[in-house]
Amino acid sequence: MSSTTKALLAEAEASAQPNPSRAEQLYKQILDTTSASTNANAPQTGDKEQSLRDQETALVKLGELYRDQKNAQGLAEVITLSRAFMSSTAKAKTAKLIRTLLDYFIPIPDSKQIQINVLVDNIAWAKREKRIFLKHSLETRLVGLQLETSQYKPALALIDNLLTELKRLDDKMILTEVHLLESRVYRGIGNLAKAKAALTSSRTAANSIYCPPHLQAQLDLQSGVLHAEDKDYTTAYSYFFETFENLSGQDDAKGALGALKYMLLCKIMLNLPEDVTSLLSIKLAVKYAQLREVESMRAIARAHQNRNLADFEKALRDYKDGKSFFSHLSYELSSDPTIRSHLAALYDTLLEQNLLRIVEPYSVVEIEYVAQQVGQGRQAVETKLSQMILDKVFHGVLDQGRGCLLVFDEPEADNTYGAAIDTLEQVGKVVDSLYAKVCAI
Repeated sequence: MSSTTKALLAEAEASAQPNPSRAEQLYKQILDTTSASTNANAPQTGDKEQSLRDQETALVKLGELYRDQKNAQGLAEVITLSRAFMSSTAKAKTAKLIRTLLDYFIPIPDSKQIQINVLVDNIAWAKREKRIFLKHSLETRLVGLQLETSQYKPALALIDNLLTELKRLDDKMILTEVHLLESRVYRGIGNLAKAKAALTSSRTAANSIYCPPHLQAQLDLQSGVLHAEDKDYTTAYSYFFETFENLSGQDDAKGALGALKYMLLCKIMLNLPEDVTSLLSIKLAVKYAQLREVESMRAIARAHQNRNLADFEKALRDYKDGKSFFSHLSYELSSDPTIRSHLAALYDTLLEQNLLRIVEPYSVVEIEYVAQQVGQGRQAVETKLSQMILDKVFHGVLDQGRGCLLVFDEPEADNTYGAAIDTLEQVGKVVDSLYAKVCAI
């Protein structure tokens, strides 16, 4: 590193906190100087190698500066600037650099669309430069972002193209990741059959290679989610527990917390809310027990245990807008689609149980009174009661003219018709037997 460049880098780092604009100017000056001294067609001399290292350092530091300033557009420009560097150095190093710079987007709020635009632009560049592995890596990342932003149709189209190319190259690692993303996309659009098929393909690819622990945790997590969708909460719990142990061992606090919440959800859905407290007392879970995200699940468990609809609704309201322990994330009860869908089903069950408890003593009861007792709007209660009648949860009829619910006793089963049909079947057998004997004479 030349003394001038070294001095500029030192000055830029010292200016990063007190004077970010000065640091930005210095890093760009370093990039201009180093890029002018490198030539992709020139032999790898010592000076050129040093200039490339200086250029890489300046790119990373400038990216960190924009990350700390929450400047997504500036970071996007840094990634575009890095192409000159990437054209002059080894492909493995360029892939690592672009992944590093893309990771700097993660703490920047509301930056997903800019990330998508950057990825689309760089995928086109990688295709022109025939950097196939970099292109696949960027496309896989783009699918993940499209999944997060619920852009399922373009995600599936990109997955189809990716799978065709990856199967030809037989790249099992990326194939595992893409099939896993495919499973998550299909689960997002509600096609559970294809989600399970894609997960099976992902596991098959993973079994033929060394699967990194973090990727294995993601496979287990998706297995648990799909089992929970099938209401098999016992199996889902075991997969979530495997994920929790795996991520806790890797010190991935964010991922482990998500798996722990799913474990608590399974206990609640299995009508075992009392197990929530004992689960939070195990060694790995203790450090999460006092976090707001876990407190929200504990409040839901208490409401479910007491069959108290008002407490359930209060928990949903109280923990709707809470900020996460992790500064750049928000773990609201309603923000996670898995938790949201299962809590909606639990709320529906709890509402049904409360309605049954209220109407059970009556033969005629005013709908307005029932609505007041459960603390719901009349229209919502009327709709739910009609659904329960159609589902034969109880027998009755809604008299909308009088605004009443007429509750009937469960009718006793009348077996007269069934007995008559059985008798006719036996008579038919006798007639057939007699006819056979007559034919034999």
